[in-house]
Amino acid sequence: MSSSTAKHDVFQAIADPTRRKLLQLLTDQEMPVTAISRHFPISRTAVSKHLRILSEAGLVKEQRVGRETRYRMQPEPLEELKSWLSYYERFWDNKLNALKRLVEAEHSEELQPSGPRLVERKQDEQ
Repeated sequence: MSSSTAKHDVFQAIADPTRRKLLQLLTDQEMPVTAISRHFPISRTAVSKHLRILSEAGLVKEQRVGRETRYRMQPEPLEELKSWLSYYERFWDNKLNALKRLVEAEHSEELQPSGPRLVERKQDEQ
């Protein structure tokens, strides 16, 4: 399913914490809905609905094996999310580096003795 024909995009699909947990569960293994449902305090029908949304976003692949349908994670659509987040990661890295330089500059100024300030303090003490 291409991203242009998907009913749900990756961002919508991972917005729900249950769906994020489903993806974590399916990261390393293929599982049928009955086994998946045991990991959640919601009904099997609710789990199936979440799996359908993940499938429509291309994040989960389903395969019929005998009488059951097994699900496994498809990580490729997460690349869209990764590239979107990388922009903001660079943004925050730049902002944090600027803050670090500012704090270090202020700290180094505090460590340097300042002549006029010492004189003013001595006059104030008298």
